[in-house]
Amino acid sequence: MNVAEASTALVWGAATAYAIALVCFTMLLARQADHVAVREKVAVGAGSAGAVSPTTADAGSASDAGVTDDSGAVLASSKAAGIARTTVWAGLALHAGAVVTRGLAAGRAPWANLYEFMLVGSFVAVIVLLAVQRRKVIPFLGTAVVGIVVLFLAVAQVNFFVPADGVQPALQSYWLVIHVGVAVTATGVLTVGFVAAILQLLRSSRDAGSPRFAHRRWGWLENTPVPAALESLSFRLNAIGFVLWTFTLIAGAIWAEHSWGRYWGWDPKEVWTFVIWVVYAGYLHARTTRGWAGRRSAWLVLVAYACVIANFTLVNIFFPGLHSYANV
Repeated sequence: MNVAEASTALVWGAATAYAIALVCFTMLLARQADHVAVREKVAVGAGSAGAVSPTTADAGSASDAGVTDDSGAVLASSKAAGIARTTVWAGLALHAGAVVTRGLAAGRAPWANLYEFMLVGSFVAVIVLLAVQRRKVIPFLGTAVVGIVVLFLAVAQVNFFVPADGVQPALQSYWLVIHVGVAVTATGVLTVGFVAAILQLLRSSRDAGSPRFAHRRWGWLENTPVPAALESLSFRLNAIGFVLWTFTLIAGAIWAEHSWGRYWGWDPKEVWTFVIWVVYAGYLHARTTRGWAGRRSAWLVLVAYACVIANFTLVNIFFPGLHSYANV
C-alpha cells in the first residue's frame, strides 16, 4: 500500500468512526426524547391515584440519557456519550492522517481540488465541533455536524475522488496555501454555524407550539439550548467565518493579479465568492443594526450557507471558468 492508497483507506476509516459516533449521538437524542415524554406523561397524570412518581420516572430516564444541564449538554457519564466522544476523536485522528498522507502523496497542500476541499473542510468542521463541546457532549450538535461530515466524506470518495497528483502551473504558488486554506477553514466554521441555525429554527417552532413538532420524537428539542442561545452560537461562528471569508476574497483577488494580471474578471467562481460575502455581510448587518433577531436571522444563515454549497457544487460542475482546472 502506497501513501495515496493509505490516504484513501484512512478516509474510509474516519467515515466509519464518525458513523459510529453518529449512531451514539442519535441514541442520546432518542433517549432525551423519551425522557421528555416521560416527564410530560407524569405531569399530565400527576393528579391521578396511580401516577408514577416524578422522581422515579425522571431518575430512570436520566440514567439512560446521561446527566444533562440547562444547555442541553450531556455529561460523559453514559456509555453512549462516552463512545460518541471517543469515536469522534478517533475519527478526527484518522481524518488528520488522511489529510496529511494526501498532501504527502500529492507533494503539495492537500486542498487543490473539490475532493480535497471537501476532505479538509469536513476536518475543520469536526475540530470546531470538538471545540464547542470540549467539556460536555452535546448530542443535538454532534448528530447534525457528524452527519454532515459523514455525508461529505462519502460523496467526496464516491463522486469527486481524483488521484493525488501535482497541480497546474497557475496553482503552484504559496497563495494555494493561504487563499484556499483560509477558504477551507471558513467553510468548516460556517458549517457548524449553519447547524446551529437549523436547530434554532426547530427549537423555536416547538416552543411556539407548532403541531408539526409536538410529537414525542421531537422531545429531544426540550434538552437543547433556548433559541436565543442557539442564535448567539450561530452568530459567533458565522461572524468568525465571515472574517475568514473576507480574507479569502481579498487573497483571491491578489492571487488573480499575480497569475492573470487583473484583480477581478467576473469569473463564475469569483462572482459566487463575492455573492457569499454579500449574503453573510447582509446577515450580520441585519442582525446587529436592523434588529433581525430570531427566526428571520436563522433563515438568512440558511440562505447564506446554501450559497456556499452552490459555490462548491453547482458552480464547480456546471459553470466553466478560469478556476475549472481546480474542480477535478
